[in-house]
Amino acid sequence: MDNSKPTSLSKNQKRVIASTATGFSFENMDFNFMSFALTSVIASLGITTTQAGMINTITNLGMLLGGLIFGILSDKYGRVKIFSYTIFIFAGATALMYFANSFTMVCILRFLVGFGEGGEYGAGMAMIGEYFSAKRYGRVTAIASIGGQLGGIIAAILSALILPHFGWHVLFLVGVFPVILAFFIRRNLKESPTFLNNQKKADKPKVSFSRLFETPQLAGQTIGLIFMLIVQTGGYYGLMNWLPTIVQKQLGITVRGSSLWMVATIIGMCIGMLVFGNILDYFGPRKSFGCFLIGAAFVIYALIQARNMIELVILGAIVGFFANGMYGGYGAIMTYLYPADISATANNLIMNVGKAVGSFSTIVIGFLMSKYSMNVVMGFLSVMYLLSFVVMLLIPGLKEMGKKKV
Repeated sequence: MDNSKPTSLSKNQKRVIASTATGFSFENMDFNFMSFALTSVIASLGITTTQAGMINTITNLGMLLGGLIFGILSDKYGRVKIFSYTIFIFAGATALMYFANSFTMVCILRFLVGFGEGGEYGAGMAMIGEYFSAKRYGRVTAIASIGGQLGGIIAAILSALILPHFGWHVLFLVGVFPVILAFFIRRNLKESPTFLNNQKKADKPKVSFSRLFETPQLAGQTIGLIFMLIVQTGGYYGLMNWLPTIVQKQLGITVRGSSLWMVATIIGMCIGMLVFGNILDYFGPRKSFGCFLIGAAFVIYALIQARNMIELVILGAIVGFFANGMYGGYGAIMTYLYPADISATANNLIMNVGKAVGSFSTIVIGFLMSKYSMNVVMGFLSVMYLLSFVVMLLIPGLKEMGKKKV
């Protein structure tokens, strides 16, 4: 933990911020390449849409497994070491897509991409937790999370420049560049004094998943946070995948630049993350999450009231602000609520289980759209955010986090 003045940052702290933000950016870039290249991959390999859908599922399974394994390894052997290894894995697997010429090879490599990406999050958040005091968690994790959003924008730009002229194989080859970051991290970052001191303890407890559930209060906390992440990622996947379709087919609005809506939403997300991080540090988690969860519930339902492009873009930015502005905050509260020696394990298990379950929201929303009106579909999403608000209030550690000044 740092004892420096709030306005000062040490060289190591600056490197941690830069490394985590850049690492999350490259991770999101490599992950999103497939979204933009999928049509070309289908045509090139002659696969079915069902097979194409399996690629994303396989990637998510890789993320879940990688998160579980690398969380434990990070707590045992070091955050810096594991953080750099995960970058090597997902960057190398992305670049090897250049040689992919079959559906099987694509699935294997995308599983490895997910495997590396799933492990990166916990190691990065653990580094932040050990290099910064709790009064800065919100702001620093917000910066790291904004890096991830910028990665999606970079993926869109590179796809537009490369796909039409050079094809999808060359696009994935660009994914090798994060390896340079991994070398920088290994050379310039050191394990924190907190981690090194924990390693020297003779009576240190064993790193295991069971420690996240060893008391009724801890079990309730872990399950509650998983539920909140399911809602968080489920809302994100559901909205980003289905909203353009909802707008075009159900509301009668022609979205000539659905990309314009996407850019507005991502900008709203980035601003929301920055604002949320500062609110979290100042007011604590219960007030900050409460404000954003209730805000998300209302603006998501209001979104279907858009009747022209201007209203859609404005509401899309506001939805992004509230619905995904909280994302970085989860890393902050998980880093605070669990002991430092299992911080990466907690972050990775909770985040990746939440992502894995939440990714099924695209199926659920698709089913609801086929059976019910848009009022019912968006009402369902709004209710889920309200349930997340109730669960958040039931996690006692968050109340204590708001009281304690570090």
